[in-house]
Amino acid sequence: MLVLVLAMIVIPILSMIFVVKMMWLISIVVIGVFLSLGFVVVNPNESSVLVLFGAYKGTIKINGFFWVNPFFTKKKISLRARNLDSEAIKVNDKIGNPIMIGIVLVWKAEDTFKAAFEVDDYSHFVDIQSEAAVRKLAGHYPYDNFEDGESEITLRSGGEEVNQVLEDELSERLSRAGIKVLEARISYLAYASEIAGAMLRFQQATSIVAARYKIVEGAVSMVEMALEQLAKKEIITMDEEKKATMVSNLMVVLCSDKDATPVLNTGTLHQ
Repeated sequence: MLVLVLAMIVIPILSMIFVVKMMWLISIVVIGVFLSLGFVVVNPNESSVLVLFGAYKGTIKINGFFWVNPFFTKKKISLRARNLDSEAIKVNDKIGNPIMIGIVLVWKAEDTFKAAFEVDDYSHFVDIQSEAAVRKLAGHYPYDNFEDGESEITLRSGGEEVNQVLEDELSERLSRAGIKVLEARISYLAYASEIAGAMLRFQQATSIVAARYKIVEGAVSMVEMALEQLAKKEIITMDEEKKATMVSNLMVVLCSDKDATPVLNTGTLHQ
């Protein structure tokens, strides 16, 4: 077709150099120029959607050099994978805490008909629906779990399970535009600035309480072991008052967050 079109353009032009007023040669040139509009180049991982007077006629997905009906309207759609690194947006989690969350989305156009005709702008459609999916995800899970004994999935600790829910939600939303979701992950997660300080102190207090619990539990075990060993080896005989004093002193030493200062008693146990 390329040879034919070139011949229809070049030969009449060469003939017109020697022959004047040959309108049929001009007509052939015009036809050749018109037919040249049918050539289309499809690069790797690209496609060309063909429409004839409002009717969809197909899509060329094979890369190469083609000739189609010159009346076809050709619209190129990329089939390459694309990244969407969304900015962190402020949303409320399941329990109403304002948080900042952002995602990374890898997607590509798979159904060219839907991408071209089901939505107005499929790239903009991906941006808007991704934000909607993030807001829905945040509303289903709390940022973190501060209740003892609870095993609820959270945004911070959910890991792959939360990411899978996000990916499924995006796949469902973007399928309308012929978009295939390759991967979706939470890339940024933090409390909003207005509560970040308070939540940090809350986390620190929770950690301190948990650490103190372990310290007291260990101290009680050590005191119990000390009393058993003293009684077993008959090193010293103590009544209940002396045991209470010893337990009190040991608990102070073991549970204190500072080093105890020893005091030497050079008299009796009571003086």
